[in-house]
Amino acid sequence: MLDIAGELHRWCEEGRDFAVATVVSVGGSAPRLPGAALAVDGEGTAVGSVSGGCVEGAVYELCQEALRTGETVRETFGYSDEDAFAVGLTCGGVIDVLVSPVPAADRGVRPVLAAAASAAAGGRTTALARIVDGPPELLGRALLVRPDGGWDGTLGGHPELDRTAAAEARALLDAGRTATVVIGAEGSRCGRPVTLLAESSVPPPRMIVFGAIDFASALVRVGKFLGYHVTVCDARPVFATALRFPDADEVVVDWPHRYLEKTEVDARTALCVLTHDAKFDVPLLERALRLPVAYVGAMGSARTHRDRLRRLREAGVGDPELARLRSPIGLDLGARTPEETALSIASEIVASRRGGSGTPLTGARTPIHHDTRTPSDSDSDSDSDRIGSVV
Repeated sequence: MLDIAGELHRWCEEGRDFAVATVVSVGGSAPRLPGAALAVDGEGTAVGSVSGGCVEGAVYELCQEALRTGETVRETFGYSDEDAFAVGLTCGGVIDVLVSPVPAADRGVRPVLAAAASAAAGGRTTALARIVDGPPELLGRALLVRPDGGWDGTLGGHPELDRTAAAEARALLDAGRTATVVIGAEGSRCGRPVTLLAESSVPPPRMIVFGAIDFASALVRVGKFLGYHVTVCDARPVFATALRFPDADEVVVDWPHRYLEKTEVDARTALCVLTHDAKFDVPLLERALRLPVAYVGAMGSARTHRDRLRRLREAGVGDPELARLRSPIGLDLGARTPEETALSIASEIVASRRGGSGTPLTGARTPIHHDTRTPSDSDSDSDSDRIGSVV
């Protein structure tokens, strides 16, 4: 639902009645992930998507029905081989959708959803935990969970349910993840099982482009298109200017390694080293390869790469760190122009993030949609100290 937070925030401010349909579970080659949403207001205006087009018409009608009846329902959509005209997913996947009415007069769930939409639309870190499977009287109940672990709203069940749900949602928020969590209706594992969908809304991931060259300008535009907060850094003030990089969120004049030492990065950050100059990129990469970031790539020919590896080893960088370096940067697309090169780099970043191979899908026998969890996510899922289980 938070993927359409901007529009929902406006609807709440305007006092509109609306219903929201949210993907809460997927199977097979489903087109959209849990959290994707379609909302319909009382006048029939629709925003968002749950399937990329396959079942939007049917879900739209479910939203209108929810507005008429005031009832929350859960519906499953999958491919039907028996009837080619049946409503379903042509990709062969299965999705479960929760449809909830959100009338303006509601004083239970609506204030929570409105606060979550406001926070997400404003770029503030927040999580929304909703019951998507369990006792009918609890279906659709919601909590807004803050980074400090506090929460607003109530799930309406056992007193421990809110506390346990908030703890689970906060753990996912810390990792910037959206996922379903199974707990007991009385908190912990007690009582009937309850499935929560915890949606995380966090600031956009960072892409830091080192080297204010023409290729960087193209990469900035692609990075913005992919939803990154993009920074350009270069030690040369004549090149690192906002005029040359109007699409960048910020342009920094500093030595790359010094800037990296003092700026904030996290497990979603992509570092793209386009300086192509040993005096810049060696001290920068010496530090970058030891940081817990998602991607480190460096531009240069195969010869430059070999020389760079030698210099980094002389600087004390070990083989485990060097194995993280994507160099020469990008996928082999035969790129020539700055725009094509930027596409090559962005493709490698996406493949690295999503677990893709970078090979053509034509004739491939691998899944189109990969598991998006990182190794650290998988480790946390199996931690026996956690309450409940992530599905």
